[in-house]
Amino acid sequence: MNAVLVEGQALSGRRRGILDYVTEQGAVPVSDLLKRFSLSRASINRDLLALSAQGLIRRIGTNITALPSVSAPGSVMYRTRQAVAEKRAIARLAAFMVSPGDTVALDDSTTVRAMAESLSAISPLTVVTNSLGLATRLGPSETVTLIGLGGHYTPTFEAFAGMICEESVMSMRIDLAFVSAAAIHDLTAYHQVEEIIRAKRALLAVADCRVLLADSRKFGISAMNRLSTLSEFDVVVTDDGIDPVCAEQLRDAGVSLKIAPVSRPDPPLMPG
Repeated sequence: MNAVLVEGQALSGRRRGILDYVTEQGAVPVSDLLKRFSLSRASINRDLLALSAQGLIRRIGTNITALPSVSAPGSVMYRTRQAVAEKRAIARLAAFMVSPGDTVALDDSTTVRAMAESLSAISPLTVVTNSLGLATRLGPSETVTLIGLGGHYTPTFEAFAGMICEESVMSMRIDLAFVSAAAIHDLTAYHQVEEIIRAKRALLAVADCRVLLADSRKFGISAMNRLSTLSEFDVVVTDDGIDPVCAEQLRDAGVSLKIAPVSRPDPPLMPG
């Protein structure tokens, strides 16, 4: 059975399926899990105990719920389940901008994290990041020189931020910086957390080329804190789900927009 890393811990495919279902439903009776996954009570109890020991779920009476750190919209666990195909397409297109010998900066976002697989194939490459998740994935690569930025650790984002992180970046020179945002309203990118925004801005400040990665769901919504205007980025990469009118407005405003095609399953054949 394949293992999947969840918050740095190995999680079997079946247990990942149980966690996904519980997260989506909010609260699930154990009896529903028995039916859905066709398991014996002994097997489901072992899986639930394992998930509970990893701090991913809790049992309240006969119901199972995901802990807030897993299901909260700001958490890595929640964000990695959103727009998966779109993020992969965006990441693949963005990776074509990187050349052997480059020094690239990568932020904590799950969209940028999706670049890890493509970047591992580029040699040689230096990666600077404040993301613990990315550092864990790229660290074993023999082709990547990894520079991790320290600072105050924020578990929700699996990232380091704060003054130490920001000051560490200022002594560097970066070829390309890839960052994401939580929302894009009009011609401005936003994020929920000020400390995370400062870390992103520090990466952008020392880069020759600044790239924003944002899936199409993020356009037309807003968040509390301003990250940057889109004009401050050299390139904005999104997916082909973006409203064509919105895309045209961005281009008319001078934004260099790249649109990644997303592979979607073919619709079922209709009986004829």
